[in-house]
Amino acid sequence: MKAQKQSVGIDISKDSYTACLCILHMEGNLQFSEVKKFKNEKTGFNQLLRWVRKVKEPTLPISFLMEATGVYYEDLAHHLYDIKQQVHVVLPNMSKHYFSSLNIKTKTDELDAKILSRFGVERTHNKWIKPNETFLQLRNLCRYYVQLQEQKTAVGNIKHSKECSHQIQKLILKSNTKLIKEIDKQIIQVKLEIQKLIQQDEELSQKVEKLLTIKGIGILTIATILAETLGFQYVKNIKQLASYAGYDVVQRESGTSVKGKTRISKKGNRYIRNALYFPAMVACRYNENLKQNYLKIIEKKPSKMIGQVAIQRKLLILIYSLWKKDEVYDNQYSKKIAPEVNSEAMQDRILIESLP
Repeated sequence: MKAQKQSVGIDISKDSYTACLCILHMEGNLQFSEVKKFKNEKTGFNQLLRWVRKVKEPTLPISFLMEATGVYYEDLAHHLYDIKQQVHVVLPNMSKHYFSSLNIKTKTDELDAKILSRFGVERTHNKWIKPNETFLQLRNLCRYYVQLQEQKTAVGNIKHSKECSHQIQKLILKSNTKLIKEIDKQIIQVKLEIQKLIQQDEELSQKVEKLLTIKGIGILTIATILAETLGFQYVKNIKQLASYAGYDVVQRESGTSVKGKTRISKKGNRYIRNALYFPAMVACRYNENLKQNYLKIIEKKPSKMIGQVAIQRKLLILIYSLWKKDEVYDNQYSKKIAPEVNSEAMQDRILIESLP
C-alpha cells in the first residue's frame, strides 16, 4: 500500500501530552502507530521528535496537529515551528464536531491523540504561524488587565457584604480596602505597560493613533482587539471576524413546530466582546452616525441591548476596515468604506432583523 499523507495528533495537558501517528494510504486505509506519552517540556519535545523519526514514513512530509487547549499547547507549537515543522492548531469546537461525526463517546488521552491524528490526515487545515512577539505580549497584558478588573470586582463584592454584616471585625474591612488599593495600583501599571509597548513600535503606534479617531474608542479597546486578533493576521473577511468574536447570528428553526429565538452565538472571543461593551454605549450617545443606526435598530425592538450588540459589531468592523486601509475615521466614512465591508452589509441587516 502506498502512503499518501501522515500526521501526528497530540492531546495536550498542563504537565504531559500523548501523541499518535496516523498514515493515510492511497486505498483509503488508515494506519496508526502506538500512542506515546511525553512530558510537556523541552526534554519531552525532543523525545517526541526522535520517536516520530522512527515511526513516520520517510518519503512523506509530516504535520503535527493539536488543540488550542488554554495556553498549554503554546510551548510545543512554538518549538515545532522554530525547527521548521508544519503545525496545525485547531479550535476545540472543531475537533469536537469531528469526534461527534465519528460517533465517539469515550474520552481518554490515548483515544483523543489517535482521533486527532486521523483528523490531521482526513481534513485540510491551515498552517499555524508563530504570532508576532509584540501582539503576543500585548495579549498577555490586556488579558491580565481584564483579570485584575475581575479580581477588583470580586473583592469589592466581598467588601460590600462584610460592611453590611453584623459586628464584622475591622481587620477584615481594612484587609479588603488594602487589597482593592493594591489591585488599583497594578491596573494602573498594566495600563502604562500597554501604552509603552505600543509606543515602542513606530508603525503600530501610528496605526493605533488613526484608530483613536473613532469616537467612543479608547486605547485599551484597540489594544485588546489587536492583541486578540494578532493584528488581524488570520482575518480574511468581516464574516470570519464577526464569527471569531461571537457576533455571528444563530438560527434555530425546523419545519413548522420548532421556532427558536434567533441570537448571536457568543461562541467566540469573550475579550473582544468585553472590550467593545462600554465603547458601544458611548458611541450610541456621541457618535452621530452610529447613534442614528442605534436608534433605528431599537425603534421596534423590545430591548435596547439588541441595538448595543449591533453597534459593538459595527465598531469591530470599523476598526478592522480602518486598520486594513491605514486610514483615520471621519463622519462620512461609511460612504468610503472598503468594498469588502460593503459586500458584507447584508450581514448587518441579518443581525438587526433576526435578533428577537
